[in-house]
Amino acid sequence: MSQNFDQSIRSTSQPDHDVIMRGRRLLDITGVKQVESFDNEEFLLETSMGFLSIRGQNLQMKNLDVDKGVVSIKGKVFDLEYIDQQSGDKAKGFFSKLFK
Repeated sequence: MSQNFDQSIRSTSQPDHDVIMRGRRLLDITGVKQVESFDNEEFLLETSMGFLSIRGQNLQMKNLDVDKGVVSIKGKVFDLEYIDQQSGDKAKGFFSKLFK
């Protein structure tokens, strides 16, 4: 019964969004709407479940499929953080750092 419930939630909610990390060196992310910004230390992605910030070292975009909403990132991952409306002050601070 829980499987049917899970499927009904997925069909009525936003597109699937998954983050798969392999060995802290490779990330596969689905449900990506847009890549806002990126460099070798930080990626900012807009996903179907909010903005996702990925911080690390030697980060590189390995794969980008805009049509499918899939992004693959390689490098040493330190931090994954979702930035929501509820954390408005934090998001404001984050965005102000980006656009200095």
